[in-house]
Amino acid sequence: MLKIGSHVSFKKDTQLLGSLDEALSYGSTTFMFYTGAPQNTNRIPLSKDLTIKAWNKMKENNINIKDVIVHAPYIINLANSEENKYQFSINFLKQECKRCEELGIEKLVLHPGSHVGLGEELGLKNIINALNEILPTTKTNILLETMAGKGTELGKTLEQIKTIINGVKYLNIGICLDTCHLSDAGYDMSDFDAFLKKLEDMELLNKVKCIHINDSKNPLGAHKDRHENIGFGYLGFDALIKIIHHKKLENIPKILETPYVDEHAPYKLEIEMIKNKEFDKDLKEKVINEK
Repeated sequence: MLKIGSHVSFKKDTQLLGSLDEALSYGSTTFMFYTGAPQNTNRIPLSKDLTIKAWNKMKENNINIKDVIVHAPYIINLANSEENKYQFSINFLKQECKRCEELGIEKLVLHPGSHVGLGEELGLKNIINALNEILPTTKTNILLETMAGKGTELGKTLEQIKTIINGVKYLNIGICLDTCHLSDAGYDMSDFDAFLKKLEDMELLNKVKCIHINDSKNPLGAHKDRHENIGFGYLGFDALIKIIHHKKLENIPKILETPYVDEHAPYKLEIEMIKNKEFDKDLKEKVINEK
């Protein structure tokens, strides 16, 4: 079974059950969400009743909770060692991991961080030190997302990802590939077998636990990070379909983070297009007209 889904909302009154219902409405077999707004610390108490109802409904619909992903908030930056901000990021990430555990979710995707002028070497060291403090306190698997390399972002190369993983003392660390970010960082997704060979040679392929599937509004190596709908950007439909349906990645959940079309979610039609392996040039118009 293809493990494909999208980013969905997580609302106060419906929580995980509402996230699941939204995912099911798109024909998803997995999904990803934030447990609260990604740009602030406001977090609602989790409802055990709603969580249990969601677990039961997942089983009824053949969705494995081990394939469901939480995304850490953007305001966490483990690379910045400014004392107050650094400790805030560590504490807040620990809190997010506890929320994952309450929800029964094993995987949390994290942007590694930005060194904000401190330099790459110190930024990577800060991330490693923070993860070595956080990981032994949780069962959650933290997945480092590959980044586009805008500004002072770290995680823009596989070498940086490997440096972090090699420095971490614990096993609950992994990788989330992002196709848009990888392309923007300079990795050619049209030659994906060569990219997988590089991952294998670096002993990183077994660490890949999630893939964000996004086209890019910008050409190879642009370092911009602007997502585009599937088949409408520089990566193209054929390259993304090869990635999504690649046999070496068939057990890994794939998550769409493509942009809304005129304020409408495109995920139902994008997932249909992906399952059918046929590009629909009229998809954006259909997304608008479907509403």
